[in-house]
Amino acid sequence: MNALLLFLDPNLPSNTDIIRDYRLAPHEPCGPTGTSCIFLEVGATRWTWVFRKKLTNGYKKVNLSEGQGIYSTLPTTPTTLQGRVMILFHFLLAALASTVALAAHLKDSLNAAGIVAVFPGDPKYANASIAYNLRFEFKPAVVTFPKDSQDVSEILKISTALNMKAAARSGGHSYIANGLGGENGVVVLDMQNFQNITVNPSEGTAIIESGNRLGRIALTLSKHGRALPHGTCAYIGIGGHAAYGGFSFVSRMWGLTLDTITAGMRGSGGSFGIVTSIEVKTFPEPPSATTFEYAWTLDVDGVANGLGALQTYAQTNIPPEINAEIRLLRGPQMGTIVFHLDGVWYEAPDRFNATIAPLINNMPEGPNVTISTGTYIESAEHVALGSLDTSQPDEHDTFYAKSLMTPECSPISLKARTALAEYLATEGMKSTTAWNVEVELWGGRNSAINVVSPDATSFAHRSSLFTIQFYASSSLPPFPDDGLSFLDKMVDSIISNSPKDWDYGAYPNYIDSRLPDWQKRYYGAHYPRLRALKRKYDPQDIFDFPTAVEE
Repeated sequence: MNALLLFLDPNLPSNTDIIRDYRLAPHEPCGPTGTSCIFLEVGATRWTWVFRKKLTNGYKKVNLSEGQGIYSTLPTTPTTLQGRVMILFHFLLAALASTVALAAHLKDSLNAAGIVAVFPGDPKYANASIAYNLRFEFKPAVVTFPKDSQDVSEILKISTALNMKAAARSGGHSYIANGLGGENGVVVLDMQNFQNITVNPSEGTAIIESGNRLGRIALTLSKHGRALPHGTCAYIGIGGHAAYGGFSFVSRMWGLTLDTITAGMRGSGGSFGIVTSIEVKTFPEPPSATTFEYAWTLDVDGVANGLGALQTYAQTNIPPEINAEIRLLRGPQMGTIVFHLDGVWYEAPDRFNATIAPLINNMPEGPNVTISTGTYIESAEHVALGSLDTSQPDEHDTFYAKSLMTPECSPISLKARTALAEYLATEGMKSTTAWNVEVELWGGRNSAINVVSPDATSFAHRSSLFTIQFYASSSLPPFPDDGLSFLDKMVDSIISNSPKDWDYGAYPNYIDSRLPDWQKRYYGAHYPRLRALKRKYDPQDIFDFPTAVEE
């Protein structure tokens, strides 16, 4: 159900020219200061209220569900409660009638096209429409299950004709449920039937359909001795993952998933269309892989210095075959933090100690150490918490996540590292959430991620040293309100103690619906060009969600 928002302000100036699209969650701000707002649940219809210069017969109202025959003018805005209620009921009845007609038209059209679909009220609807992150609950107008590209085309034609939003769901792991459209009333295309993987070992390429999950892809490619850079979670779908980035422990060697795409969209695909398959360049599996884990319990200074040690190490001439991340977790007592240094070395095992020594020598003494050498696919299983099998149903979480991408030219200062460590060691102990911070090594010398030209793809960050993910979970809903501010302040402990012009970014695959300047942080200098392309290729704004490229 969408939120229908009525402005009922008798003091609106006669020269007002305000346009607002209020398909918003009820907790978000609702219009200009001093404006009275009323939210009503009215279904999948998309409404936009337009107040222009005062007409002789009142202010104009426009309903953007074109073709539904709903168009009216408001009489001069009333000053009495009775008058306001009359207008409210007038348009509520029209909206409800429009919603019913729209839903019936949608269902008839999809049935006529032979599309498998689940609608509200169907016994399968609750499971089909559940988000991976249970902090979000959206009600799609329908969840469709296209079986081929022709079905996808038919569904999009129907959505366009009805002026309804459409969204593809590959694995459904969007942190803010963009796979459900990020709002109510969206036509969802679940890509689970797109499971083909065609490997061409002689050409070193593969064609991967968008319904595949990363675990299945890794296992299939491994049967041919090939591999691909991609994330560690086996259940993530390749569709969104490849569209917006795709980082892994091999990315310093091979780049991001999107860098391997030879046919497909790279960097912002969800705002422009639906990809049914991608062609990618694959790589020979390394002959061996050495996984390593070092763990300490540290105080504030130890954490700040440990982060600095990895930062310094990354800026030396380290080989691309080494990759690492730091994980920060709640300590056993106030003032402490559990500090993990994990990673994988993809070269000869007998060279590992000499490669990692310059880093370990600058870390505290006495860590718990686990080092294991095996095959490449065994290392992939290890970082996937032991299994790449995705045959069982996926699990859910209730969480809030944010990210920072730190510039190589301006590393995190000691002041900022200390502020983060102090926050985690004190406020982190008080939080009711299960939280962690992952500091992923992206850049440094010899990183394949950063040798790509900034304008080669719409992915904007080709000079980052670290990508940091901040994550807080309550496991089950509801997620506590103070968990949101807890994580916001965690990120701010770094930003507020960095230079005012610190040119940091954010990672689109760790998507954040509360990031106020997401256009800049996700897309950087590419955003104006992306907006121009959006106006050209999606002028009806069918592919619209909270962090979609705007028209």
